[in-house]
Amino acid sequence: MKLSGELQAFEARIGHRFADPSLLICAVTHASVAAPQREDNQRLEFLGDRVLGLVMAEALLEDDTDAREGQLAPRFNALVRKETCADVAREIDLGAVLRLGRSEMLSGGRRKQALLGDAMEAVIAAVYRDGGFAAAKAMVLRLWGARIAGVEADARDAKTALQEWAQARGMPPPTYVETARSGPDHAPEFTIEARLQDGTRVHAHAGSKRQAEQAAARAMLTQVEARGA
Repeated sequence: MKLSGELQAFEARIGHRFADPSLLICAVTHASVAAPQREDNQRLEFLGDRVLGLVMAEALLEDDTDAREGQLAPRFNALVRKETCADVAREIDLGAVLRLGRSEMLSGGRRKQALLGDAMEAVIAAVYRDGGFAAAKAMVLRLWGARIAGVEADARDAKTALQEWAQARGMPPPTYVETARSGPDHAPEFTIEARLQDGTRVHAHAGSKRQAEQAAARAMLTQVEARGA
């Protein structure tokens, strides 16, 4: 089986050449396009989540040999959460090679956070099954490298941090408003707007309200800290 030019370019972006190209094809095939004779990426997603978790657990233990479990857990959660997987997927332009059904394409599936996060986990599993744990670990560490180094700042609870930031400036706590919901009932995507009293507003999308609120809070923190407010 020969991969398309787009998928060969994607192989170069992730740094792994597949001995079994069908694994990569499966990893980028969403359930909306899969036919009875073509497997989608849901099973790979399940496996990839576990592979990513093991890689990150090892990486964190090696990075800080003195950290206790209570310190490691929030760092781990920050590195493996769906939003982080989606961010990595965007950096390697995974959305461009996804195989989507017409409905998902029309609803902007290539940009959806939940869909990108799931596909990123599927790609990790595909590399694991194709080249073993060492190959999967090498790819994950390469793609997540900067995040692992800076995870301490990212591990804080964003909503709590934003509330503390606002209170320190005499503002009431930020509010979070659901402005849109899309997708089927089994895989919804929520749009949440975080609002500050000074009029600053930031939108974020995720597969649950909680995740979207956290993502909006993180985006708000990035914005206000960048302007030195």
